Amino acid sequence: MSTPATPVQLEWSENGAAHAALWRSENGAPPPKRVVIADDTTTADAAWRLACEGTALLWRGDFQNARQLLQAMGRRAEQKKKKPVVPKSLTEAFHLYRQSQLQRARTLGMLLIPVEAGHRIALRRAPDVAQACSEAYGASNDAYVVSLRELQGVIGAYEWRKKGVPIPALDGKSIHPHYGVFSPVRGEYLDLVAQAPLPVADLAFDIGTGTGVIAAILARRGVPKVIATELNPRALDCARDNIQRLGLEAQVEIEATDLFPAGQAGLIVCNPPWLPGAANSLLDQAIYDPDSRMLLGFLRGLAAHLSAEGEGWLILSDLAEHLGLRSREFLTEAIAKAGLQVVARMDVRPRHAKAADVSDHLHAARAAETTSLWRLKRIDSGSDAAA
Repeated sequence: MSTPATPVQLEWSENGAAHAALWRSENGAPPPKRVVIADDTTTADAAWRLACEGTALLWRGDFQNARQLLQAMGRRAEQKKKKPVVPKSLTEAFHLYRQSQLQRARTLGMLLIPVEAGHRIALRRAPDVAQACSEAYGASNDAYVVSLRELQGVIGAYEWRKKGVPIPALDGKSIHPHYGVFSPVRGEYLDLVAQAPLPVADLAFDIGTGTGVIAAILARRGVPKVIATELNPRALDCARDNIQRLGLEAQVEIEATDLFPAGQAGLIVCNPPWLPGAANSLLDQAIYDPDSRMLLGFLRGLAAHLSAEGEGWLILSDLAEHLGLRSREFLTEAIAKAGLQVVARMDVRPRHAKAADVSDHLHAARAAETTSLWRLKRIDSGSDAAA
């Protein structure tokens, strides 16, 4: 999902007059067709009913009361979700889970906040969000309307960016994720990158670098030159910011390109999204890989970009296998068809809280999940021609 290329207007009627303002949705959601004015007198039941009907509520009351109203609507969403649905399989459970999450996001996204030029909110007890919104959206000379739920995400991302995420493999130094760029809070896969035996390589590629964390770890481990590629403009800015913070500009180059840069390298690393499927939000893009396009693109191009004795590291969770979304045979056949062979594999089990949550409908799959670093080499190591 992406922000619409052209500005979109939200239109509504207020006090008998027609009004309009720019509509902002970083996930590309269209503006609601029906809008009513809401304030401190609006009850949670009324707000929930209107939101479920597809009617948005433009807030004119106290900002903190809007936050409390959104929390109350969230509780009603959870109560609705608890209605008994017995899936026939983990695959069906997963699809039902995604449907419920998408519907929840759409419904809770119906509570809207008006924002004036310069990212200023003129509501009572509203926080100063100018810096947070500037970092997420850029400068704004126009008023706009945004969902409170998205605004809370912007504020939360701003706090994460300030605080940073400590990375043990970087000697405890932090990576600072930007808004819309997946945060490396799950560190299992980074442990694999930090521990896998390095091949002899003067140059490494980090494909789809995101925050730049893998490129930074490779540089810290002594790889003289790392080219990290990315297409997402937010991720490009984020990676450059983190590499500069870590003082690794001399070793790491950030390049805006799709998958591989030109030439060959002795080590090529990729941590693609681990579930096949469509992304419904900015952060979903780091989790969902439509038709396994990035995974297959990496494998199909790897042999041509590896030097004769080089290694490709594919870092991938097997959660898709446990959910019935992709088989192990699909992966191993794709590796073989790409002219690659597996020389070793390193595994790590998840440490996140969901893996231990027995009340989760997907618990069986999450508890069985393993993240692997597949060490791949070219089957034909006699050819050294780059694509």
